[in-house]
Amino acid sequence: MTIFARILSVALILSSTIPAFAADDYPSRPVRIIVGFAAGGAPDALARIIADRLTASFSQSVIVENRTGANGNIAMVAVAKAPPDGYTVALVPVGNAAVNPSLFPDLPYELKQFAPITQIANVENVLVVSAKSETRTVADLIALGRSRDLTYATPGAGSIAHLAAELFARGAGFRMTHITYRGVTPALTDVLRGEVTMMFAQLSTAKPLIDSGQLRALGIASAKRSPALPDVPTIAEAGMPGFEAVSWYALMAPAGTPDVIIARLRDGTIAAINAPEAKAALEAQGAQPVGNTPAELAAVIAADTARWAKLIRDADIKLAP
Repeated sequence: MTIFARILSVALILSSTIPAFAADDYPSRPVRIIVGFAAGGAPDALARIIADRLTASFSQSVIVENRTGANGNIAMVAVAKAPPDGYTVALVPVGNAAVNPSLFPDLPYELKQFAPITQIANVENVLVVSAKSETRTVADLIALGRSRDLTYATPGAGSIAHLAAELFARGAGFRMTHITYRGVTPALTDVLRGEVTMMFAQLSTAKPLIDSGQLRALGIASAKRSPALPDVPTIAEAGMPGFEAVSWYALMAPAGTPDVIIARLRDGTIAAINAPEAKAALEAQGAQPVGNTPAELAAVIAADTARWAKLIRDADIKLAP
């Protein structure tokens, strides 16, 4: 063997062992969780619960970084382009993983650019009307919708609130007028005033208004009743079998991140969301911890992508120009 061949052989051996050494030492510097939405909302709150716990278990800072804009797409692009070393990961809502590919004709990222880590939590959505409304049940609302035109509020076209309302209307056999707002707060404000008939909202946001008597909860858009509102039936129970429209959040890394690092992040996240105080904080916001495998998360994404793509196509849902 020539000297050059020996040098090349040693170089190849060393280069093949570098990722393993780096993975064994992971994390040796701060980790960033990129969130595509502003501080204070459900995605940010979930990320901070996880970051606090991972900081303690990793003995390294885990930092939440908010990169807002374009329905979370700016954050997704930032993570897709990051080195696949486990130091930059994304908190990914269902919208960015399973809805936006059907809504954006020129989506600036592809799901193949990401490696699934784990599904963090399912966040329950609740169907609400004004407490001043005479509508007290899902059946009342369906009967009302069959007798006159109804309106529904959403924080934006293509949101889960939008898709859930369209799914509900199609299941009930009538059409409703979509009133879109710049955010959840103004949308809920007009619902509680009675200026808009109804809205699907995340339980974490709607519950204070339900508890204060300003909104009335008609149904939970999950397969099971919520521990946060145990007396409120699911929409499936209340007359629309099979109805489900859940918001979920997952942790994902750039594609190519070593499996050992994916496993470390997954195990740390599952431990974080199942810690008693963290689990209680999640459930108080209407969030049910999940913690599945990368393969199981990939299956969830595939199923929801197909499901929401069909609704978007059938209902001709488009983003506002």
